[in-house]
Amino acid sequence: MGTGVLAQVEADVAELLAGPLWTLSDAEITDEVRRTFALLQRLSGRLAALIATADGREVPYNAGATGTVNWLTHLLAIRDKDARAWTSLAAMLPTVPVVESALSSGQVNVEQARVIAKTVHDLPSAVGEVGKAKAADALTRLAVDDRLRPEVLEKYRSQILEMVAPEIAEERLRRELERAERSAHDRRDFTLVPYGDGEYRVRGVLDAEMAAIVRTALDPLSAPRKPAPTAAATASSASGECAGPGRASGEGGARCEGGASGNGTARGNGNAGGVGGTGGDGSAGCEGDASGDGAGRNGAAGSAGRALPGEADLRSAGARRADALVELCQRILNAGELPDNGGEKPHLTVTLPWDALQAKVGAGLLDTGDLLTPETVRRLACDAMIIPAVLGGDGQVLDVGRARRLIDGPLRRALVLRDKGCAFPGCDRPPQWCHGHHLKAWADGGTTCLANSVLLCGFHHREIHHGHWEVRIRPDGFPEFLPPTFIDPLRRPVRNTLHRRC
Repeated sequence: MGTGVLAQVEADVAELLAGPLWTLSDAEITDEVRRTFALLQRLSGRLAALIATADGREVPYNAGATGTVNWLTHLLAIRDKDARAWTSLAAMLPTVPVVESALSSGQVNVEQARVIAKTVHDLPSAVGEVGKAKAADALTRLAVDDRLRPEVLEKYRSQILEMVAPEIAEERLRRELERAERSAHDRRDFTLVPYGDGEYRVRGVLDAEMAAIVRTALDPLSAPRKPAPTAAATASSASGECAGPGRASGEGGARCEGGASGNGTARGNGNAGGVGGTGGDGSAGCEGDASGDGAGRNGAAGSAGRALPGEADLRSAGARRADALVELCQRILNAGELPDNGGEKPHLTVTLPWDALQAKVGAGLLDTGDLLTPETVRRLACDAMIIPAVLGGDGQVLDVGRARRLIDGPLRRALVLRDKGCAFPGCDRPPQWCHGHHLKAWADGGTTCLANSVLLCGFHHREIHHGHWEVRIRPDGFPEFLPPTFIDPLRRPVRNTLHRRC
């Protein structure tokens, strides 16, 4: 029966290919691309099942091949690594029926299925079959409902364990973070290598915290230059529309969601109050002396790992240069003299729940996606002011109403926390390259609040203003976009999943 059905499919495909493409409208082309791709995935599911069956029956060995991979490379004339990928997928799919079914129905593509199956396969045995099934269900829902691309699903590999076995995940994450932090810090290095003709080559290694500090300091100086301001813009600035230095948010400081470095602001992912924050215990949890600008590693003001007077400096030359670079950038951040970056002075941002900061548990999340140990976050918190950063938290007024038109200050910080970059579907531009956009225009009576705002890069900001796409806020508080009818006649809402983090 299978051979007859396959022959019919081949005949149908031949008929489909004979049809002229010029007769199709734009909407029909878009629809056919989507449906053809889904059909390819369904056939890929069939191919994986055939490979698994052939392997189980030892067809490759009976044909004289050394194994299934060797058999596929000769039978299909494909590369060895591709044959290995198909063999691996074919072996894993039967262990995750929900993924196998989704691939066979065209709901997920081959690469999504491969990521999900590999993620579930790599879970520790202590999770058990029930836990693995739960993980497979959760990842498949993300792939189908939120249309997460394979590289975005990859980000869930390290977090899915927390969903199905939080105790195992917490212990594993703690060990991995401690080992990674020790290794990266021990190998820190910064060297300028003469390259001839007056040129030098920079070589070095920084840990996640050091790299975030350097990146935060360098980003505003490496951003594309903007055109000179017009006379109208200059007049607007002079009238006080832009906030000047000395705002309560602490220009040029380092901000943490629940912990921070530098003398700037830190945002606590919880209620008002905290280390040095409103209504909190001004010395809660601080270890060591973190007073003064440029408080560095281990709490010593401006130390950045520097040897104390009278002590031998055991650091290598590269380590000393690495520490000096970070301290230099930290001092610049604390001085607040860097140019604005996306509407705000640059800050180092770390996010974690306020309760976790107090309890000394839970990893902190840098805006780069890197994780920091609780100890590192608490040390950073000693050198900063805590500002609650729960979207809508009591410690910040996120709705600035009609009194202000610009999306800046606390509102922009909340917008960055929510959207994490350009919110347009498929765009990967970071927050620093984005503008705050009013969903309902200010001129039309729209308010300057989180529910009426979205982050958009310059290109997509212009695209939205052309009027073809519509933006709205979903019930869960996140933005979604309605495409024009020439892209999707049904105008089904889509959202950006590239910036998502577990």
